Amino acid sequence: MKVSIVGLGWLGEPLAAHLLRRGLKVKGSTTTPEKIGKLSEKGIMAYPFFLGPEPAGDGWEPLFETDVMVINIPPHFRSHPSSYHIQQIKALRLLIDQAKVPKVIFVSATSVYPDLNQEAQESDWLDFESAGNPGLLQAENLLRTDRGYDLTVLRLGGLLGDDRIPGLYVSGKDNVLGHPPVNYIHRQDAVRLIEWLIEKALWNDTYNGVTPWHPSRRKVYEKNAADLGFAPPSSYQDPPLDPWKKVSSQKILQTGFDFLYHPLHFPYII
Repeated sequence: MKVSIVGLGWLGEPLAAHLLRRGLKVKGSTTTPEKIGKLSEKGIMAYPFFLGPEPAGDGWEPLFETDVMVINIPPHFRSHPSSYHIQQIKALRLLIDQAKVPKVIFVSATSVYPDLNQEAQESDWLDFESAGNPGLLQAENLLRTDRGYDLTVLRLGGLLGDDRIPGLYVSGKDNVLGHPPVNYIHRQDAVRLIEWLIEKALWNDTYNGVTPWHPSRRKVYEKNAADLGFAPPSSYQDPPLDPWKKVSSQKILQTGFDFLYHPLHFPYII
């Protein structure tokens, strides 16, 4: 089986390496041409491909000659308007249709769910007025509509582990949100989950990729600080006012997938 990964970044590169070890043929895209040689040394055929938002690069057409395409493009809503990511997905959808790619996995995020102080699950009704992230929901729907390919949407929670340490981001800060339950997933579990979708042929559906354990942010931050030797937050929001959500993982668990890493025990590199 041939798998193309659009976006060989923090998640995409270890995903490619993992799938290669599993015997799949893997290729992907990078916006950093300097990485191509290093990726090639690892057995990953990489192409310079950039959606800015229109396609740019050189010789990237073979990227679309594949059995499965994994779309793993961070939307960067903080640095670009939501319309930018939507245009990226429109351009990518056109290329997918032209190449007749048979199967697509879209890596989305649990930020599509609004914070309503309750559990969120895949069956929840979302529209552009109710969604927590309307731009991301629109990107999902652009890929869902009138398609000629199998599509699975994977809504990942907060991607952490290794060099991404949640407690470090709030070390020493005041008035930190500590009460919400976390909706995290370790990078290696995210890699395993994408492989699971492909291996088990879980097509034409939507799944949340979040651990089934939801300790409070405060517990995670203070555990990180104690384990890794940096300062915890100086203070927490009191009284706790901001709304929250707890994202359900029951649907993917029912397929037989198991999560290896608990948010209080993610392995980190510091």
